[in-house]
Amino acid sequence: MVDPVFDVIVVGGGGSGLAAAVSAASFGLQVLLLEKQAELGGSTGIAVGSLTANRTRIQEKAGITDTLDAHAQDAGLFAPPQIEDRNNAELRRWFLSHSAETLHWLMDMGLQFYGPNPEPPNRLPRMHNVVPGAKAYIATLQIRLQRLGGKVLTNAPVVDLIREDGRVTGVAIQVEGKMERFYAQRGVVLAAGDYANSPAIIARFKGSQYSDIEGINPRSTGDGHLLAEAAGARMINMDITYGPELRFIPPTGRTFQQLLPVRGPLVQLMGVVIPYLPNFVMSAMIRRLLVTWQHPENALFNDGAILINQQGQRFCDELQTPEREIAIAQQPGKSAYILLDQGLIQKYNQWPHFISTAPKIGYAYVEDYLKLRPDVAVRASALQGLAEKRRLPLVNLERSVREYNQQTQENGQRGLEDGAWVLLGPTKSYFTTTEGGAAINQRFEVLDMDNSPIPGLYAIGQNGLGGQILWGHGLHIAWAITSGRLVGEYLASLQAAEKT
Repeated sequence: MVDPVFDVIVVGGGGSGLAAAVSAASFGLQVLLLEKQAELGGSTGIAVGSLTANRTRIQEKAGITDTLDAHAQDAGLFAPPQIEDRNNAELRRWFLSHSAETLHWLMDMGLQFYGPNPEPPNRLPRMHNVVPGAKAYIATLQIRLQRLGGKVLTNAPVVDLIREDGRVTGVAIQVEGKMERFYAQRGVVLAAGDYANSPAIIARFKGSQYSDIEGINPRSTGDGHLLAEAAGARMINMDITYGPELRFIPPTGRTFQQLLPVRGPLVQLMGVVIPYLPNFVMSAMIRRLLVTWQHPENALFNDGAILINQQGQRFCDELQTPEREIAIAQQPGKSAYILLDQGLIQKYNQWPHFISTAPKIGYAYVEDYLKLRPDVAVRASALQGLAEKRRLPLVNLERSVREYNQQTQENGQRGLEDGAWVLLGPTKSYFTTTEGGAAINQRFEVLDMDNSPIPGLYAIGQNGLGGQILWGHGLHIAWAITSGRLVGEYLASLQAAEKT
């Protein structure tokens, strides 16, 4: 029988929730972590694992002198101006001021990182990549929480917040069809991820035309956002999303990176060895990640690649976005294929023309996809071969190419030519992350419509973005774990203050 009263209850078992639970428990608080899925991880657990920070030990060892001012300025260069103008600059700068502490906190737990790696428009290398991948965050934090005596319940979705005299005092969860209640003496922390795969929330705030587009994490259904909103929270930037963008469907089963060990001597050895690996070995590892996680470049369509649905039909203007992504989500299977002719195959097999990239880190070309992702890349000497391999109606495929060539001829543009052909896909439209969340202060207290704290309620990670725009690799994970670490410290300080 689980004691129903804790100091802190954390809703969500991803990176931010685990960090909050570990941090609070390390100060002696009794913590309950609730996760709706059968296992912990959330979006952090399926990410590549970048953590972007400034003034770190790893930067210092590499001879890089960084500043908070420089990072705060560079972080504002990733999003388009109309998006960046809505950023909570004060909160983001405050977060970045604590990012190195978070990296060091993780390193002190035994996590290994390689880098720092460049990511323009950052003027300096700031991206630190965990070894061997983001699952290492989850495994390390989960084991640390267990050692600290924290309680974890999985398959335990939170369906309501308990409020007494205006204060959030606990949660109601559903376990095996039964409702159970748990109470928190210090606070309830919302850490339940984003709403990228919630058609209802997307439609309400961004527009119904986007409701068919899926989130890259199918479990990201906005549960924490709905709980915060029901409690009276002021929600900020709920219409801002990263995406929609095209991505190839993920590989079936576990990827090579996910099969690697995440703890123990081998991981420590990898952390030591990786900086000294030959460039060709590192390039091979990076290409494998690129063909798994990154999106195809828009330059493909500027140069004449076309999109074909499962009926072999061209269905949109490939140069118009987000209309292109909306159209893909309305096709059979919500998917499409990218058709390349001989000229495009040759062009996109060498620098500076690539299918996908992590800028200045690695590049993946047509041959990389044919070799590493045969599930999404096929080649044939004639359209008939492609049609047979992907079970597309040949007559429709040939008609699509013929009509496209007629259109380009009328416009004086290059058409698709017979010879070798490559079909990439299925590709789908995805929302990668969402930037909306509850308004918070620097104590992570959730703020209501009058900008006053809702007693007993805290939000971190994607639930508590507080108006920040965190575009670019590594900032969302850095915020998730930093906000979790700091909210645990704050809740512990409340208890310490009461005892003095």
